[in-house]
Amino acid sequence: MLKELIRIIKNGNIVVLTGAGISTKSGIPDFRSKDGLYQKYGEKIFDLQFFFENPSVFYDFVYKEFPKMYDAKPNFAHIFLAKLEKNGYINGIITQNIDNLHYKAGSKNVLELHGNATRFYCTKCGKQSKNTFDGYICECGGLIRPDIVFFSESVRYLEESYTLIDNSSTLIVVGSSLQVYPAAYLPIYAKKQNKTLAIINKGKTPLDDYADIIIYDDIVETFEKIAKHFEEVVD
Repeated sequence: MLKELIRIIKNGNIVVLTGAGISTKSGIPDFRSKDGLYQKYGEKIFDLQFFFENPSVFYDFVYKEFPKMYDAKPNFAHIFLAKLEKNGYINGIITQNIDNLHYKAGSKNVLELHGNATRFYCTKCGKQSKNTFDGYICECGGLIRPDIVFFSESVRYLEESYTLIDNSSTLIVVGSSLQVYPAAYLPIYAKKQNKTLAIINKGKTPLDDYADIIIYDDIVETFEKIAKHFEEVVD
């Protein structure tokens, strides 16, 4: 499977869909594992109505967990994907992550389906800011929120994601449980468009039967193995 994936990457014209699993080696907890954020805080923490009704509770979560993202550094997987893009193998990255690590790694064409936790804006006047550590009430009296997609809100860049897949030959899914829609529909869409589908994840996903290539392994270690065949990229 790894040899076939390397061959496909060398052919280029690839789009990559990433999930929380690519960032755990950077010290950012995922959502659904036994040590994930949902086990600790419950899924309600990303519910929009809960946010408006309990902003102080939400910001207790922000002040504890968001700095982990701000301080995190891209790991080898993020960096290697950025280098593959720079060298023309990858057309772009679609990510479910809000941690900004793809941009930190140097990727340029990144579609952030769920927003970016490094940005905030006032829900009343729209004023933008980079953090809320001086408080989450705007000068205008409005409530400041992170520029992320809460439950019940529509994801972003979905049409652009379809277009990116349309214009690529292969979709590689990296570190996603593929349980959150509509992002989880993208691999199904890719197969309907007769694209090659590869999945790299530590555990099984509900869409494994759709995949042409499946690799169950540590993501960083997998990309380290792949990188050995791309000396012109890692140099």
